[in-house]
Amino acid sequence: MGPNAPFGGSVHARVSAVLPTLSEAEQRLAREVLAHPAQVAATTIVDLAASCDISRTTVTRFCRSVGLSGYGELRLALAAEVGRMSHDPVHPTPAWSEGTSGVAPDEPMPRVLAQLLAADVRALEDTAARIDLVALETAAERIATARSIDIYGVSGSSASTAGEFSRRLNRIGRRTSAWNEIHDALASAALLTTGDVVLAISHTGGTKEVVEATALARDQGATTIAVTNSPRARLAKVSDIVLETVSREISFRSGSMAGRHAQMLILDCLYIAVAQRTYADTQSALERTAAAVADHHWKGGA
Repeated sequence: MGPNAPFGGSVHARVSAVLPTLSEAEQRLAREVLAHPAQVAATTIVDLAASCDISRTTVTRFCRSVGLSGYGELRLALAAEVGRMSHDPVHPTPAWSEGTSGVAPDEPMPRVLAQLLAADVRALEDTAARIDLVALETAAERIATARSIDIYGVSGSSASTAGEFSRRLNRIGRRTSAWNEIHDALASAALLTTGDVVLAISHTGGTKEVVEATALARDQGATTIAVTNSPRARLAKVSDIVLETVSREISFRSGSMAGRHAQMLILDCLYIAVAQRTYADTQSALERTAAAVADHHWKGGA
């Protein structure tokens, strides 16, 4: 499954996902939508095109890039979403800015907590709405039957997520290696072949080391699976299956837990789907591994 799956999730999620791949003119419009959704919803296409110094054709092309039929549908979707979020106690402040959002240096802690909660919950909701379940099932089938599984994740949160998922797969008998160093990743990728699987994790989809190792693995015949927030970025182009996360950063929180939570939601689904397909082996592996570490826990937790 490639990066052109049907769109789902909020307008903000759709725009954020495609932003890095848009033309310069479309990016100006995207930033306007992210920064001022209510104003865009109330603006005619003529006035919006003029304010962004773009053509009406560019506006229409942008709408189609985010999975909408045209500007009328964009205005309706924005109006509905802004209205819904303004009355939503779980998402009290949509903070629709491009890039990072919303936490001022003197922000009181209750407000910080509310924004963190909103960002994390929104990431999970938008990712759940965006998941291509057919692609996820296909990825699970490939992992369940793979000869070996490589997981690539280099930057902080992606590397820790890769390591966690590798440990979980190994615990149920799926032989897996997580690589966060480019030389190790390339050396492993060069030895892969048909029947092997690579799972590549990159929030931006543009981490050079991850893209390079994934491309080499694909050239060797391995099935490549991407987990990324940018389904049109370079990583998606070298992947057979793309599983999209939807999250955005807030101030001081680059590589935020919201992005990691979104990644783990997809990986949790993959883990369960793999376990379902290998049920007997999984049960046996869990029993044996639990017994192996049993003496390293205090009885009763005391």
